[in-house]
Amino acid sequence: MRVLAIETSTEYCSVALKQDDGMLSHAELAGQKHSEILLARVDSLLAEAGCRLQDLDGIAFGAGPGSFTGVRIAASVAQGLAFGLSIPVMPVSTLEALAEASGHDRVACALDARLDEVYFAAYQRQGENWLAIVGPCLSAIGELALLPGSDWMGMGSGFAILESELARHLRLAKTDAAKYPEAEAVALLGARMLASGQGRDAVDAQPIYLRNKVAMTTQERHARGYR
Repeated sequence: MRVLAIETSTEYCSVALKQDDGMLSHAELAGQKHSEILLARVDSLLAEAGCRLQDLDGIAFGAGPGSFTGVRIAASVAQGLAFGLSIPVMPVSTLEALAEASGHDRVACALDARLDEVYFAAYQRQGENWLAIVGPCLSAIGELALLPGSDWMGMGSGFAILESELARHLRLAKTDAAKYPEAEAVALLGARMLASGQGRDAVDAQPIYLRNKVAMTTQERHARGYR
Protein backbone atom coordinates (compact mmCIF):
# COMPACT_ATOMS: atom_id res chain seq x y z
CA MET A 1 0.00 0.00 0.00
CA ARG A 2 1.27 3.45 -0.93
CA VAL A 3 -0.29 6.50 0.73
CA LEU A 4 0.81 10.07 0.04
CA ALA A 5 0.20 12.52 2.89
CA ILE A 6 0.04 16.33 2.79
CA GLU A 7 -0.02 18.59 5.85
CA THR A 8 -0.14 22.42 5.54
CA SER A 9 -2.40 23.51 8.41
CA THR A 10 0.31 25.53 10.19
CA GLU A 11 3.31 27.57 9.07
CA TYR A 12 5.05 24.27 8.35
CA CYS A 13 4.70 22.37 5.10
CA SER A 14 5.24 18.62 5.21
CA VAL A 15 4.73 15.69 2.87
CA ALA A 16 5.18 11.97 3.48
CA LEU A 17 4.91 8.70 1.61
CA LYS A 18 3.86 5.59 3.54
CA GLN A 19 4.84 2.36 1.83
CA ASP A 20 4.80 -1.23 3.02
CA ASP A 21 8.55 -1.09 3.54
CA GLY A 22 8.74 2.21 5.38
CA MET A 23 8.18 5.95 5.39
CA LEU A 24 9.79 8.87 3.58
CA SER A 25 9.01 12.45 4.58
CA HIS A 26 10.04 16.07 4.18
CA ALA A 27 9.09 19.06 6.34
CA GLU A 28 10.07 22.71 6.34
CA LEU A 29 9.05 26.06 7.75
CA ALA A 30 7.16 27.57 4.83
CA GLY A 31 5.49 30.66 6.28
CA GLN A 32 2.95 31.72 3.66
CA LYS A 33 4.56 29.85 0.74
CA HIS A 34 2.69 26.53 0.94
CA SER A 35 0.95 26.98 -2.40
CA GLU A 36 4.25 27.84 -4.09
CA ILE A 37 6.26 24.85 -2.88
CA LEU A 38 3.84 22.01 -2.11
CA LEU A 39 3.61 20.32 -5.51
CA ALA A 40 7.38 20.55 -5.99
CA ARG A 41 7.90 18.86 -2.62
CA VAL A 42 5.47 16.09 -3.59
CA ASP A 43 7.32 15.53 -6.88
CA SER A 44 10.68 15.45 -5.10
CA LEU A 45 9.46 12.99 -2.46
CA LEU A 46 7.99 10.60 -5.01
CA ALA A 47 11.15 10.76 -7.11
CA GLU A 48 13.26 9.92 -4.06
CA ALA A 49 11.02 6.91 -3.36
CA GLY A 50 11.04 5.77 -6.99
CA CYS A 51 7.25 6.03 -6.95
CA ARG A 52 4.96 7.48 -9.61
CA LEU A 53 1.67 9.23 -8.92
CA GLN A 54 -0.03 6.33 -10.69
CA ASP A 55 1.41 3.95 -8.07
CA LEU A 56 -0.48 5.63 -5.21
CA ASP A 57 -3.39 3.85 -3.52
CA GLY A 58 -4.72 6.89 -1.68
CA ILE A 59 -3.98 10.44 -0.55
CA ALA A 60 -4.27 11.54 3.08
CA PHE A 61 -4.27 15.19 4.08
CA GLY A 62 -4.40 17.27 7.22
CA ALA A 63 -8.00 18.46 7.03
CA GLY A 64 -7.80 20.83 9.98
CA PRO A 65 -8.49 22.55 12.17
CA GLY A 66 -5.75 25.04 11.52
CA SER A 67 -4.97 27.92 9.20
CA PHE A 68 -7.95 28.59 6.93
CA THR A 69 -5.68 29.02 3.91
CA GLY A 70 -3.44 26.11 4.86
CA VAL A 71 -6.18 23.51 5.20
CA ARG A 72 -7.78 24.70 1.94
CA ILE A 73 -4.47 24.20 0.14
CA ALA A 74 -4.06 20.64 1.43
CA ALA A 75 -7.68 19.73 0.66
CA SER A 76 -7.52 21.24 -2.84
CA VAL A 77 -4.27 19.53 -3.81
CA ALA A 78 -5.42 16.17 -2.39
CA GLN A 79 -8.73 16.50 -4.21
CA GLY A 80 -7.15 17.45 -7.54
CA LEU A 81 -4.63 14.61 -7.44
CA ALA A 82 -7.21 12.05 -6.33
CA PHE A 83 -9.66 13.06 -9.06
CA GLY A 84 -7.01 12.68 -11.70
CA LEU A 85 -5.85 9.30 -10.38
CA SER A 86 -9.31 7.94 -9.43
CA ILE A 87 -8.10 7.03 -5.94
CA PRO A 88 -9.63 7.72 -2.52
CA VAL A 89 -8.79 10.52 -0.11
CA MET A 90 -8.47 10.26 3.67
CA PRO A 91 -9.18 13.53 5.56
CA VAL A 92 -7.23 13.37 8.84
CA SER A 93 -7.78 15.60 11.86
CA THR A 94 -4.70 17.68 12.60
CA LEU A 95 -5.42 17.25 16.32
CA GLU A 96 -5.44 13.46 16.02
CA ALA A 97 -2.20 13.70 14.04
CA LEU A 98 -0.65 15.46 17.03
CA ALA A 99 -1.75 12.58 19.25
CA GLU A 100 -0.40 9.99 16.81
CA ALA A 101 3.04 11.60 16.79
CA SER A 102 3.22 12.14 20.54
CA GLY A 103 4.45 8.74 21.68
CA HIS A 104 1.97 8.87 24.58
CA ASP A 105 -1.29 7.07 25.32
CA ARG A 106 -3.31 10.00 26.72
CA VAL A 107 -2.85 13.22 24.80
CA ALA A 108 -4.43 16.66 25.09
CA CYS A 109 -3.97 18.35 21.71
CA ALA A 110 -4.27 22.10 21.23
CA LEU A 111 -3.49 24.46 18.37
CA ASP A 112 -3.43 28.24 18.64
CA ALA A 113 -6.70 29.46 17.07
CA ARG A 114 -5.90 33.16 17.66
CA LEU A 115 -8.24 35.51 19.57
CA ASP A 116 -7.03 33.77 22.78
CA GLU A 117 -8.79 30.55 21.77
CA VAL A 118 -7.58 27.05 20.95
CA TYR A 119 -8.57 24.20 18.71
CA PHE A 120 -8.70 21.38 21.23
CA ALA A 121 -9.26 17.63 21.51
CA ALA A 122 -8.18 14.93 23.95
CA TYR A 123 -7.45 11.37 22.86
CA GLN A 124 -6.75 8.05 24.53
CA ARG A 125 -5.02 5.26 22.66
CA GLN A 126 -6.96 2.06 22.06
CA GLY A 127 -4.67 -0.41 20.33
CA GLU A 128 -3.44 1.40 17.26
CA ASN A 129 -6.49 3.68 17.18
CA TRP A 130 -7.55 6.75 19.16
CA LEU A 131 -10.68 7.31 21.24
CA ALA A 132 -11.75 10.96 21.47
CA ILE A 133 -12.35 11.71 25.16
CA VAL A 134 -13.01 15.32 24.15
CA GLY A 135 -13.96 15.73 20.49
CA PRO A 136 -12.39 18.47 18.36
CA CYS A 137 -13.72 21.88 19.36
CA LEU A 138 -12.95 25.59 19.36
CA SER A 139 -12.80 26.98 22.88
CA ALA A 140 -11.53 29.72 25.13
CA ILE A 141 -9.04 28.21 27.57
CA GLY A 142 -11.13 28.90 30.65
CA GLU A 143 -14.15 27.11 29.19
CA LEU A 144 -12.42 23.72 28.88
CA ALA A 145 -13.26 21.13 31.54
CA LEU A 146 -10.57 19.22 33.41
CA LEU A 147 -9.67 15.90 31.84
CA PRO A 148 -10.50 12.63 33.62
CA GLY A 149 -7.67 10.72 35.25
CA SER A 150 -3.99 11.59 35.08
CA ASP A 151 -0.86 11.17 32.95
CA TRP A 152 -2.06 13.44 30.16
CA MET A 153 0.52 14.85 27.76
CA GLY A 154 -0.15 18.27 26.22
CA MET A 155 0.84 18.70 22.56
CA GLY A 156 0.70 21.66 20.21
CA SER A 157 1.00 25.42 19.91
CA GLY A 158 -2.08 26.05 22.04
CA PHE A 159 0.04 25.33 25.09
CA ALA A 160 2.31 28.28 24.29
CA ILE A 161 -0.27 31.08 24.26
CA LEU A 162 -1.03 33.36 27.22
CA GLU A 163 2.17 32.27 28.96
CA SER A 164 1.20 28.56 28.92
CA GLU A 165 -2.17 29.23 30.56
CA LEU A 166 -3.73 26.08 29.07
CA ALA A 167 -1.32 23.74 30.87
CA ARG A 168 -2.09 25.44 34.18
CA HIS A 169 -5.82 25.39 33.54
CA LEU A 170 -5.83 21.66 32.72
CA ARG A 171 -3.23 20.93 35.44
CA LEU A 172 -0.85 19.23 33.05
CA ALA A 173 2.75 18.71 34.10
CA LYS A 174 4.03 17.61 30.67
CA THR A 175 3.60 19.60 27.46
CA ASP A 176 5.34 20.11 24.13
CA ALA A 177 4.16 23.42 22.73
CA ALA A 178 6.65 23.28 19.84
CA LYS A 179 5.02 20.23 18.27
CA TYR A 180 3.05 20.79 15.06
CA PRO A 181 0.96 18.39 12.92
CA GLU A 182 3.23 16.37 10.62
CA ALA A 183 2.60 14.51 7.38
CA GLU A 184 4.17 11.31 8.78
CA ALA A 185 1.39 11.02 11.37
CA VAL A 186 -1.21 11.96 8.74
CA ALA A 187 0.17 9.17 6.52
CA LEU A 188 -0.06 6.57 9.31
CA LEU A 189 -3.63 7.54 10.20
CA GLY A 190 -4.60 7.76 6.54
CA ALA A 191 -3.18 4.31 5.78
CA ARG A 192 -5.25 2.82 8.61
CA MET A 193 -8.34 4.54 7.27
CA LEU A 194 -7.70 3.18 3.80
CA ALA A 195 -7.02 -0.35 5.07
CA SER A 196 -10.27 -0.35 7.04
CA GLY A 197 -12.36 0.83 4.08
CA GLN A 198 -12.71 4.44 5.23
CA GLY A 199 -11.26 6.02 2.10
CA ARG A 200 -13.57 8.61 0.55
CA ASP A 201 -14.35 9.92 -2.91
CA ALA A 202 -12.25 12.89 -3.98
CA VAL A 203 -15.29 15.17 -3.75
CA ASP A 204 -15.23 14.59 0.03
CA ALA A 205 -11.78 16.18 0.41
CA GLN A 206 -13.14 19.00 2.55
CA PRO A 207 -11.47 21.10 5.27
CA ILE A 208 -12.42 20.95 8.96
CA TYR A 209 -12.69 24.56 10.11
CA LEU A 210 -14.50 24.60 13.52
CA ARG A 211 -14.42 28.42 13.44
CA ASN A 212 -16.89 30.15 11.11
CA LYS A 213 -15.35 33.60 11.39
CA VAL A 214 -11.93 35.10 12.02
CA ALA A 215 -12.81 38.29 13.89
CA MET A 216 -14.89 39.27 16.91
CA THR A 217 -17.54 41.99 17.11
CA THR A 218 -16.90 44.97 19.40
CA GLN A 219 -19.35 43.50 21.92
CA GLU A 220 -17.55 40.15 21.86
CA ARG A 221 -14.19 41.84 22.34
CA HIS A 222 -15.48 43.79 25.33
CA ALA A 223 -16.90 40.58 26.82
CA ARG A 224 -13.41 39.07 26.59
CA GLY A 225 -11.87 42.06 28.37
CA TYR A 226 -10.38 43.74 25.29
CA ARG A 227 -10.60 47.51 24.79
